[in-house]
Amino acid sequence: MPFTCPDCSRPGSLRITLRIELPPDSRSDEITLQVVECSDCGFAGIAVYEESRRGSLGSETWNHTGYHLPKAELRDLRKMMKSCPDPTNPRCTCAAHQYLSPTDAAGRWNALHSLDTRDAFPITK
Repeated sequence: MPFTCPDCSRPGSLRITLRIELPPDSRSDEITLQVVECSDCGFAGIAVYEESRRGSLGSETWNHTGYHLPKAELRDLRKMMKSCPDPTNPRCTCAAHQYLSPTDAAGRWNALHSLDTRDAFPITK
């Protein structure tokens, strides 16, 4: 599904080009770390999609947020994500999943704390 680029503001130009499914945490049932890239201006960054189906039957909430990341760090993250033999398996035990799946004392996913994320932006259509 295409989204609006945060740099050039062109609707439909931002696409998810790489993803890795991570284990659930104390708040979210699904966590996906994504690389997003603009086909028009060349912007590249990361996005995090989190979904929770906890609460009343049929209720769900989700959050999809993008982040700017320095080019060198994005390059290294891409390489790590591509090294995973099973990126759609949140229970994969590869080095990439282990590095990208830390949680804090409350059981919340916190891999973003180890990345130099800058300027969060909404992922919108």
